[in-house]
Amino acid sequence: MHAKKLKIHFIGIGGIGVSALAKYYLEKGHKVTGSDLNASEITNALEKKGVKIFIGSHKKYLNLKFEQIPNLVVYSPAAQASNPELKKAKRLKIKTQSYPEALGELTKQHFTIAICGTHGKSTTTAMLGLLLKKAGLDPTVIVGTKVKEFNNSNCRTGKSKYLVIEACEHDESFLNYWPKIIILTNIEKEHLDYYKNLSNILKAFKKFISHLPENGCLVANQDDKNIRSMFRNSTSKHFKYFLYSLKNKGAEKIKKILKVPGEHNVYNALAALTAARILKIPDKTSFKALSEYQGSWRRFEEREFKIENCKLKIISDYAHHPTEIKTTLKAAREKFPEKEIWCVFQPHQYQRTFYLFKDFVKVFKEALQQVQGKLLLDKLIITDIYDVAGRGERKIKEKMNSKKLIKAIDNPWTLYLPKEKIIKYLKKNLHGGEAVIIMGAGDIYKLVDSFT
Repeated sequence: MHAKKLKIHFIGIGGIGVSALAKYYLEKGHKVTGSDLNASEITNALEKKGVKIFIGSHKKYLNLKFEQIPNLVVYSPAAQASNPELKKAKRLKIKTQSYPEALGELTKQHFTIAICGTHGKSTTTAMLGLLLKKAGLDPTVIVGTKVKEFNNSNCRTGKSKYLVIEACEHDESFLNYWPKIIILTNIEKEHLDYYKNLSNILKAFKKFISHLPENGCLVANQDDKNIRSMFRNSTSKHFKYFLYSLKNKGAEKIKKILKVPGEHNVYNALAALTAARILKIPDKTSFKALSEYQGSWRRFEEREFKIENCKLKIISDYAHHPTEIKTTLKAAREKFPEKEIWCVFQPHQYQRTFYLFKDFVKVFKEALQQVQGKLLLDKLIITDIYDVAGRGERKIKEKMNSKKLIKAIDNPWTLYLPKEKIIKYLKKNLHGGEAVIIMGAGDIYKLVDSFT
């Protein structure tokens, strides 16, 4: 496929996954164009690399001359069947693939290591990519965040047979992938608008693991109860199991050397270390790479600001599931035992907020209660739910909002604020010395730069 240089158009090129694939093809010498509803730092970065991107209206792209028509159109899973570009591509009989389908083709052409699980995928993918790079294996890495060591990119294009990818379970996307090694970090209730229940989630993960070839390897978190239950009665012999646990030899050493805080990152590092051992990478190389890992975009990303002579620690974090919120707040308290910790949270998607409502309420209630004389959280601000286009039923949207979350949490240190009023409120009420976590998977991270 790569001998011939292709023209490839990406619909939804601003997405974290789609943009990584676009960079991969661009760096392989193909001509890349794209479109997205909104401009972002991701689309801006691609434009600087010479990618022509159509923002907003699709009319300009739809009027392209015949000689500019692409050989392949790759579209984001968020793109609707009614998308005018997608409809035109199909009308012109141009080959179209969803992002998971296009990435799936690459997995067949490489020695692919896929990282799946409800939490920790991006960090584990980044860590393992860095381990392989450090070991001289020159991997291609496609990850759902920007990694500092990859020139602040979500894609590293290598020349070897190794491909490390983040394999998302949403809509069973990962069933398009055919890896030689699978890392399974954990399994929880998530994407319930699609899966409905935990049983269906477990079935999907089991089906994905069945994609492993003869002598493939599964690296799995032994401490996760849902993973344990999934394999309790498993009789599969065709792949090898490699289990990791906080009780493993090496866990204590990892705790000491990691720059990124939290027990969850120890798990992520253990997963990467276990996979590196399968590839015969010496532990010395692995520990050095893990000790140098600086963290990724919106994964407990720390910055410092001065506001009217007050010093503030701002943490940008992608946590959007109740378990991730709890983990992030716990890591923050461990890192800043004496600071007041404030959290600005933007719920992500109406369905997730609806289906996991009780879990969100529970995690914030507990965070705002004293445990051994300490609060995980001193102040909570919740803003409006981030709506993802094409996701969510109208009836759920009509009965779910952030004010309901605040009311159910029922704590005097909680507050609802529309996004545009948050910075003014913080500047007026912070005294200096606090740690403020800007949290969510939507566009809430843009607030961070408002402190300048």
